[in-house]
This record gives sequence, C-alpha cells and structure tokens, in this order.
Amino acid sequence: MRAIPHASLLMLLALAPAAAQAPNLDRLGGTVIAQSEGTPLHLPSLKTEYDAEVQGDIAAVTVTQRFVNPGMKPLNATYQFPLPDDAAVNGMRMEIGEEVIEAVIQRKDDARQTFEAAKREGRNAALLTQHRPNVFTQDIANLMPGQTVTVKLHYVQAIARVDGDYELVMPLVVGPRYEPQQKQGEIAHRKTDLQSSQARPPADDTISGQWSFGSMPAYPTQTVTGLTLPSTIDADRVSIRISLAAGMPIASLKSSTHAIAQQSLAPDEAVVRLAEGRTVDNRDFVLRYTLAGARTQASLMTHRDGHGGTFSLLLEPPALPAPDDIAPRELVFLLDCSGSMNGLPMEASKSFMLAALQKLRAKDSFRIIRFSDQATQFSEIPLPATSANIRAGAAFVRSLNGEGGTEMSAGIRQALAAPPVPGLRRIVVFLTDGYIGNEAEILNLIGGKIGDARLYAFGVGTGVNRYLLNEIGRVGAGFTRYMDPTETTAEVVSELIKRIDAPVLTDISIDWGKLSVDAVTPERLPDLFAGDSLRIMGSFKEAKAGLITVRGRVNGRPAELPIDLSFEESSRNSTALPVMWARAQIAQHMAALIAPTNLRGKGESNDELQGKVTKLGLDYALMTQWTSFVAVSRHVANMQEMAADASVPVPQVLGVPPSAYGLTSTLNAAPVYPGSSTPEPETLVGFAAVAALGWFLRRRWGSQGSSLTQG
Repeated sequence: MRAIPHASLLMLLALAPAAAQAPNLDRLGGTVIAQSEGTPLHLPSLKTEYDAEVQGDIAAVTVTQRFVNPGMKPLNATYQFPLPDDAAVNGMRMEIGEEVIEAVIQRKDDARQTFEAAKREGRNAALLTQHRPNVFTQDIANLMPGQTVTVKLHYVQAIARVDGDYELVMPLVVGPRYEPQQKQGEIAHRKTDLQSSQARPPADDTISGQWSFGSMPAYPTQTVTGLTLPSTIDADRVSIRISLAAGMPIASLKSSTHAIAQQSLAPDEAVVRLAEGRTVDNRDFVLRYTLAGARTQASLMTHRDGHGGTFSLLLEPPALPAPDDIAPRELVFLLDCSGSMNGLPMEASKSFMLAALQKLRAKDSFRIIRFSDQATQFSEIPLPATSANIRAGAAFVRSLNGEGGTEMSAGIRQALAAPPVPGLRRIVVFLTDGYIGNEAEILNLIGGKIGDARLYAFGVGTGVNRYLLNEIGRVGAGFTRYMDPTETTAEVVSELIKRIDAPVLTDISIDWGKLSVDAVTPERLPDLFAGDSLRIMGSFKEAKAGLITVRGRVNGRPAELPIDLSFEESSRNSTALPVMWARAQIAQHMAALIAPTNLRGKGESNDELQGKVTKLGLDYALMTQWTSFVAVSRHVANMQEMAADASVPVPQVLGVPPSAYGLTSTLNAAPVYPGSSTPEPETLVGFAAVAALGWFLRRRWGSQGSSLTQG
C-alpha cells in the first residue's frame, strides 16, 4: 500500500481548451476539481462547526471538522487552519460511521510514524500537527470515495478583557506568509542544537550572539479559492454557536465581523449564532460583550486534582483619570506597506495615521517609517509636532501604497536603533497584518532593542497573524489592538488613538505573604493599561487562606492593593484551570526560546526548555511544538487502491489582494521556533493557478529572491 506523491494541482477553471469546462458550482456544492496527472481530481470538502461554552471568562470550544471525499478516488487530505494562539488544545476524537476513536497524545515524531504506518496499512487516521501556536494542519489518511470522516477538537482559553469589553475571537482563516531570504553580508553564528538546514541568522549579532533562526515550515500547499473561483464557493462551510453564562448581567453583546442572532435566556445568559446560519471562512469571528454591575479589583479561581492545586488571579487596574502633567513623547509610526496590505488594510492604516498626526500634542515629536522590500523614513530625526511638520507628514502618508515584500526587521531597526532623545518618551506605533514567516527573528530583535521604549502593535486586517501581533505587544512592553478595515470608522480610530499613552499600573509585583505558590506565570508581570486585565496563574500544594499584597506605581506614585485569598476549596467551573496553567507554562518556555540569551530569566538551555514543553504536553495531553494528537481506525478502509494527496481548499482572506499569494510553497520544511530540533516532513508540493494571474509572481514575492510560505 503506497500513496501517490502529492499531485501538482491545476484548477479546471484555469484551463484554456474548451474541453475543460468550469465546474457547475451549484451541482458540486462547494467542491473544487483539479487535475492530477491529467485526470480530474475532486479535492476534499469540509464543513466546520464551532461550539463554545463560556462560563465566566473561560471558553471551552469544540471544533467539529467533517471531511468528505466527493470524488471517485481515495484521498489523503490535508487541511491547514488556525486556532487561538493561547488556546490549550487538549482533546481530539475521530468518528467514522459508528466507530469512535479517541486520539492519543504522542511526541511529534512518534505521532507522525503512527500516522504513516496507518496510511500504509490502508486505515483511516487523523494527525493534528502544530506549526505555530495559532497554525495547525489536520491530515486525514485514506479518505475513501463518498466517505465522511469527522474529527472533533477541544480547546479551552481565557477570554481577554480589552478596553473594558470581553473579547472572544475564533480565528477562521490563515493568511499568506512572507519568508525573507538571507541577505548577503550576514555572518552565520555558531550553530546550536536548534539550528536547521534552512536556518538564517539574525542580521544584528549584538542582539543574541548565538542564535540561528528557523524559517517558516513548509505547510502543505493550499488551493486558495477566490483567486480564480468566487470566494463564496463554499459559502456555508462554517457554523458558530456560543452559549454564554457570564455570571453577571450582560449589558451588551455584539460582533463587528459577522451578523449574529442572539437569544437571551436570563440576564446573565445568552446563546449566539450566525444570523445566516453558516458562512464562508474568509475572516476571523470576533464577539465582544460587556457586563453590568460593579467592577472588582481582583478575582480568584482555584482547582485541586491529581496534579495538585492550580489558581488563576485576575487583576484590573484602578479607575483613575489621566494625569494632568503628561511627559512629551517621541511618536514613531511604523507602517507595513507590503503587498498584502494593499487595498482596504492600507486605506485603514492611512486613516489611522492621519488622525493620529492630528492628535499630537504641542510638546511631542514624531517620525514616520514605512517598509516593504526595504524601509524608508519621512525624517531621520524626530520632528517637532508643528502645524507645518504635521501637514508634511500627512502628505507623506497619503502618498503611500502597498506593494512588495515584508522585510519587517528593517523597519523595526530604524524605529529602535536611534538613541532616545533626552526628555522624550519613545512610543512606537506599529501597524501591520503580521504576514511573515520569521516571527522568532522579529521577536528576538524587538526584545534586544526595545530598551525603555514602548511598542504598541495594531493588527490591520480581517484574518491577521494574531500570534505575532500579541507577542509584539508583550515583548515591546506595550499592548496589541486590532482594526477591521471593513469596519474602521472615525470613532474607532479616535478610540484607538486614545490608548496610545502611558499604562495605568506599572512595575507590578506581588508579595504572596504566607501563601506558598510555585510556577507562577508570567514570571515578569507586564504593565497594566486602562480597560485591560492581567491574569496570573500558578500552582500551590497547601490549601490555606492568606493575605497577599499587589504593589506597583500609578501615575508614577507607589500604590498597593491588599487581597484576601483562599486556596481551601475548588471554585465553581474551574476544571479547565490545570490545562490553562500548563498552556501558560508552555507559552512562557517558548517565549524564553525566542528571547535574546541575556534576557532569559533562569538561563535554561534550549534542550531543557524543549524537554519541559514536551513533558507538559504529554502530562496534560496538550498540543505543543513537539507533541501531536493521532487517531487510527481499527478497520482497513483502503484494501488496494493508491490514495492521492490533496489539500482542502481554503478561501482568500477578505481584503487581502491576490498579489499577496505566491504560486509555490517552500519545498523543504524547517522548524517553527529556533527551539525545534524536529524538522517537519519534506513535502514535495506545488499548485498552479490560472496562467493569467502569473504576472503577479514578479511583483509581491518575486523580487530579490524572496519566497512566500503559504500559511
């Protein structure tokens, strides 16, 4: 039993001869036909249901993926999809008819071997692989003609509080990724155990001194609908249902991304669905809700089980007016002008910039930096915020457009390299969609260069790289916000600009008193901004009560908050806490792998960190960089016929132009993080779209030898 090497796919709609007629979309019901060695091949189709149960500020989500083979030939299907970057993925089940198989967690290499063995034996199997904290692939082996294989994933996550609202995000689509190539003159650093054959060193050896960065993994090539076929070819692929039990009266419930239907069951309970029932997965879903009632400064949840005790402490900043005496600022506006930002994202970014320039204070100074294939500055020195300078800056902004690659590091270096101006507080305002493949390099660069500056990340788009943007805000000692370019209004822009200022609570520390706690995350408590909250998680062994003291500085003045805590009993609806704590520990270890060497808190080696991540994944049955879920059927489905490899079609991200998508994918895979010593399997994949679209190869990704990794 062997599989046909991954076919080179050519959409029938792209063929010029009259014999290659466009498929009847009504008859096919959302399927795509491709060519495999001259033979028509139906690509696997997919329906997905998202079902979320929200208790308080914790969501437990089940994602049901139904894979169908609409053709006459067995398929090995691959589907690339996103999940929240902070999700604790802790369960998977495969269903085939009456057979139900609970997936097991294994080391990534072992899981791949288990899956490949099942594939050779002709069995149905499912393999879930993590490529980024927010990007996964689901592989289905031996999907037989007419067969349906259902895979159910389960994850839990904390719901963030953003600008006073609770925000539940369900990522639905993965955008393209630009992978910079190694530039001439870069000197290879000393190899570490984490280096892969495709690794490229940081361009500035003063940052790390020894790191070599892995490039984006070679995700299985996706057939991106919308470039040649209507983006609504599968207009009913996704359904969403959210059951909300907030614990306090719900004051408002809304989504700026999708039309929703809501049913109120009680003052603190509601059910939310898509108004049209189902939709195409070409943009992320965002639900925001506010709660009525008095705010609390702190809230505690605890849980005890076989692993011991786990707690979650949620802190909110004090509600205070802004100080009268605000220090002068150096505002550095850093704008992504790459090809993927062309169109709506570019216009939204320019609107934001123009409004922000008008909000500058008389004592402020500013710079504007744009980057694509390279970075250029409006001015190399900070300019006083005079009327003339603001008008000139606005004219520069209006002249910008989106084209070329995404050499993000060049822009960041220009933003942070110049010495700080005495008396000015440097604030970098970074607008981007985050569509790059070298996240580790970018985060390492920011961590090494940020100094006393603050970097505020603004994600612009309908399906942006939230993992990178969230990490930029964290590493840059700022925050992250998101702008939907299809919904951006003057009011939205004005509210976002108000957030570009000092945090409310800084230099936070906790005196735990007589309470004995361990493995607290985050190790370094970040500053807290108005309207946000800070979640602190940890473990404890002894069930007791005690007084803790939270200390910090509010508007530069010392402040403290005493809190009575009790670890004596498990809280209601707290069963998710252990896996959430384990996931937070994993994120902390992965952040250490990316951090500049001199900023690693405990000085742990790469092998030690990888070992800790792997152990947490195995102990708590969690997806990680080095653990995967695999499920294998007990029955042989494919007795003799060879199966063709094929990818599930994915839609073009709403608002992202066709020129942002390359026509080929990198052939050799590389680890996602510098910490990965396990390369992804080599994938000989490629697909060609319509020849008429070939012109854009020379535009977005063809220049200077750069390549695009689809993901």
